[in-house]
Amino acid sequence: MLWAYIYLYAMNSEIKSKKILLPDANLVYYPNFLNNEIANSYFKTFLNTLQWEQYYIKLFGKKIAQPRLSALYASSEVTYTYSGLKLSPKPSTEELKKLNSLLFGLIGQEFTHCLANLYRDGNDSMGWHADDEKELGKNPIIASLSLGAARNFQLKHKSNSALKYALALEHGSLLIMKGSTQEFWKHQLPKTKKEISSRINLTFRTII
Repeated sequence: MLWAYIYLYAMNSEIKSKKILLPDANLVYYPNFLNNEIANSYFKTFLNTLQWEQYYIKLFGKKIAQPRLSALYASSEVTYTYSGLKLSPKPSTEELKKLNSLLFGLIGQEFTHCLANLYRDGNDSMGWHADDEKELGKNPIIASLSLGAARNFQLKHKSNSALKYALALEHGSLLIMKGSTQEFWKHQLPKTKKEISSRINLTFRTII
């Protein structure tokens, strides 16, 4: 039933887009990719059904817990390596498959993997990085779907420190990063001292 609602919404509603004009980048933001009712339903479903895990990375020889929970899902068994982690994906769920199909209808790109992140509160974060791993290929397309509390998404140019940008990623919104964005820009989701509820971020990508 939920898929029927999504299909009707996609077919009958205008999904507005905003092109973010930055040098050496290609970003498009869809603030109303999912309407509030559908986004609420997906947030509850993913919060309760995805197999969230706490991953650890080594920093200066110490084992440090990542400040968020994560889960990797895919349509294949191909592993994904980033930040020194090598993750084996779980089979993609029906809900993730349907969202992948909806993304294909919108931007003409179907993805193999979805890295999901759960930010439990304002203390959870993602540090500066670029999605530029070799297995993503040159100029990868990253589709980032936000559910739950709005969080501040920041970008900075790798070689020009004067070039910065910030965007509040809203509930049900979609950010597409493509072209040379990952080559020239880093991005992060910083901590916040504000009392804030949970946020789920689904980042769809293709592993070559």
